[in-house]
Amino acid sequence: MATSDDNNALDTNWNWDRPIASPGRMNVDFEERVNFDRLRDYRVARTRQAIANSDLGAVLCFDNNNIRYITGSVIGEWARDKICRYTLFTGTSDPYLWDFGSAATHHRLFAPWLQPDRCRAGMLGLRGSVAEEAGLFRNAAEEIAELLKKEGVADMPVGVDVAEPPMMFALKAAGIDVRDGQQVMLNARQIKSVDEIMLLNTAASMVDGTYQVIAEALKPGARENEMVALANHQLYEAGSDDVEAINAVSGERCSPHPHNFTDRMYRPGDQAFFDVIQSYMGYRTCYYRTLNVGSSTPAQEDAYRRAREWIDVAIDMVKPGVTTDHIAEKWPEAPEFGFENEMEAFGLQFGHGLGLALHERPIISRLVSLDNPFELQEGMVFALETYCPAADGNGAARIEEEVVVTPDGCRIITLFPAQELFIANEY
Repeated sequence: MATSDDNNALDTNWNWDRPIASPGRMNVDFEERVNFDRLRDYRVARTRQAIANSDLGAVLCFDNNNIRYITGSVIGEWARDKICRYTLFTGTSDPYLWDFGSAATHHRLFAPWLQPDRCRAGMLGLRGSVAEEAGLFRNAAEEIAELLKKEGVADMPVGVDVAEPPMMFALKAAGIDVRDGQQVMLNARQIKSVDEIMLLNTAASMVDGTYQVIAEALKPGARENEMVALANHQLYEAGSDDVEAINAVSGERCSPHPHNFTDRMYRPGDQAFFDVIQSYMGYRTCYYRTLNVGSSTPAQEDAYRRAREWIDVAIDMVKPGVTTDHIAEKWPEAPEFGFENEMEAFGLQFGHGLGLALHERPIISRLVSLDNPFELQEGMVFALETYCPAADGNGAARIEEEVVVTPDGCRIITLFPAQELFIANEY
């Protein structure tokens, strides 16, 4: 794989005097857009540096997000839960990639940044569907052990992110010292490059437009599942490569938050909130908005005002050097908005990193941040989300903004109106 100078590749290379770009999906010859060669080089350099900063000799990744980060390869959302693809990266040479059947041949033809002799067909257990006795885990582990010797790191630990238990047993049987590799990969992925920021911004712009479609269709008689269908249609037409989930929650379902959707029919005056989780070129959104159907009540307006205040105080605090405990402590304690403890309220007053995964660093919550603070850095991209139920039980407000950490603060990239409660199709 081609590499670039580590110091340049580790630089976010962003001119904060300019707006964050949200270019079209086409590649053009007349302006600079996402540079995918630069993106791949940056991700490899970040991974190489993260390994060098650890006690590991290599990472062995089964997590599709890590595989894409290291190799620039993807074979579709269907592979996300199969645990059948994997990559080995020593940090001192090009990565090895084992992919599903004919995908390996395809990479050798169409992915010139990968070394052809390192694109190999591989298969493991398909979440237990292939029994351990078939020997696929053993064979893979022995092959990996030989490659570690070849690369000169056989006497060093190997970091593994996620794997089937038989694979872990086979690696240990092959004499490999297995450690937690996910933390190393999260270290690599937490600072975004200019290209990653553009992709995240473009992904957010797709959801901006999706909320416009939802707002126009949100009327009495429509149903939650219809809004989900409309959103899926809009997103895939806009260029999404994976609509992971869409929450559509309304009326009496708003409190407590169920994190799903049903066929409930909207009624006049309903409060309704949505979360759109999707990706463009692998880079994800988590983007809540609350809209009322036609009208609102004082209790709904008050819930929205409080949720907005909670998110604004967090946004105002975001800048390099701030630690996550200082943000989390500004949010209300669980009993203040109807929950017994912080575990039950987890994810409601919340912050989480965004990238190729929905949850990267930092994680911000009263549950974990007060005792384990994490320092914000320039180039991080994360979502902040708040929740407040209406005092009369008729609805709840849910707001989320995605932010990019700049040298002196942050930029919001989720632009559908949210400063005040949005009334759809007001009457």
